[in-house]
Amino acid sequence: MTVNATLLLVMGVLFATGIYLLLERSLTRVLLGLLLIGNAANLLLLAAGGVPGIAPLYVDGATADSYSDPLPQALMLTAIVITFAVTAFMLAIIYRSWIIARRDEVVDDIEDRRVAEQSAFDFEEDSEVVADTTEFAEDDDERASRQTAAALRKRDTADRLQAASEESAGTDNHDRNRGAR
Repeated sequence: MTVNATLLLVMGVLFATGIYLLLERSLTRVLLGLLLIGNAANLLLLAAGGVPGIAPLYVDGATADSYSDPLPQALMLTAIVITFAVTAFMLAIIYRSWIIARRDEVVDDIEDRRVAEQSAFDFEEDSEVVADTTEFAEDDDERASRQTAAALRKRDTADRLQAASEESAGTDNHDRNRGAR
């Protein structure tokens, strides 16, 4: 398979120009950058499709190499639909921005500038933890009382089970004694 160098050069220029336009502050230029990147992706899929062949339908006597690969065509159609949807979304954003502010530039607001000037040090995440500061930690008295309560519950349950088994054993002995008479 030979690759068309002109197609690759055009695709590279479209990708580079599209990325450059995406980095601008004007939403119209961002839209144009997205369109150029979408077209460059279509050219990439066209180049990946290989040489054109016959339609991917069954033809008597045709070898497997003579058919076109339908996957790049399906991916190109998907890329066209995605580019169309992103374009429609960006047009809606540009229209809304024009109606509200009478410009299509993305501007920094005061809060963005304040956050950008802040230090990257976050006290909660970056400071060293000297001791265990969890609010769920229990001291020795609480742990001992909890263990004592658990032991009392366990002993109480064992006493009840023993009483129940003695009662059922007593009933069995009473029934045996009555049957012996």
